[in-house]
Amino acid sequence: MMHRVPLRLCVVGQQVSTVSLLSATSPQHKCFIDAASRLRKSVRAVSTVSTGKMRFVQFEWNGRLAVGVETKEGGDIIDVTEVDPTVPHNMRDFIKGGQPNLLAAKNSVNSGHFRLKRENVKVIAPITNPEKVLCVGMNYRDHCEEQGAPVPEEPVIFSKFTSSIIGPTDDIPYPEVTQQLDWEVELAIVIGRTAKDVPVDKAMDYVFGFTVAHDVSARDWQFKNGGQFLLGKSMDGFCPLGPAIIMKEDLKDPHNLKLWTRVNGVVKQDSSTNQLVFKTPELIAFISKFMTLKPGDVILTGTPPGVGVFRKPPEFLKKGDVVEVEIEEIGTITNKIV
Repeated sequence: MMHRVPLRLCVVGQQVSTVSLLSATSPQHKCFIDAASRLRKSVRAVSTVSTGKMRFVQFEWNGRLAVGVETKEGGDIIDVTEVDPTVPHNMRDFIKGGQPNLLAAKNSVNSGHFRLKRENVKVIAPITNPEKVLCVGMNYRDHCEEQGAPVPEEPVIFSKFTSSIIGPTDDIPYPEVTQQLDWEVELAIVIGRTAKDVPVDKAMDYVFGFTVAHDVSARDWQFKNGGQFLLGKSMDGFCPLGPAIIMKEDLKDPHNLKLWTRVNGVVKQDSSTNQLVFKTPELIAFISKFMTLKPGDVILTGTPPGVGVFRKPPEFLKKGDVVEVEIEEIGTITNKIV
């Protein structure tokens, strides 16, 4: 006699159906079991990713560049470009493509396919080829206080060459031309749409997301001959970024995040983005008066107090030091000075 056995199929804990199956000896039973197994795997993938933040990363795997989504901070990676071949293989083009690429990424995550172990890939800077990397000086009230300097009446803007960008775990080469290598943790804005003459109240519409930046600085060159900011800020390896770009919708408040710098495990900077003088909308509105911001452009929003140059006595990085810069809800980048 054949016995029918019930199989209950559930999605994220909610029962959706009860199926009466033939006994375990029947081919039909095996078919249903296989289908249920695939469903469980899919549900598990969906529940561990889509209920959290969209944490976009760039990574290298099998000799190619790809765009992916972290399942969680420091977790496995869904290879979006493998799931959907229409998705660009670099973050700048991914962002430039707008909503169709975002939808493709979300669908890829929900599919649960091409989930890669993090240790099997190399996570690089979340964006490596922006048209512009802009920086803001003197943009934390407490940083102005530690220098005894007045709070600026308008944003102080300078730039770094894109060639200074490295990944979240790459080594920072110690340049022979400097003796004053310093640290700076910074919240970085990633632009999502072309922006020119943007009003303050519309500026957040042009933001794709936020990431962590380390504005490495050679202070002796930064202040030399009245100010050599480009040289002091753009040496090789002076712009570590990562580990991921968090979409603006997935942050509770980008202007109320804790941020830290640790050197060899010792806390050097400990502040909050609530100390920003000019927040994201004001910065985008101001900068876009002078130049067109493009998708993928990066704006480093400034650093809080605790940098080495203003310590008493001053402190600077040396070869062998390990620097961690961290921002709440976004992540940590860790780089060794070599």
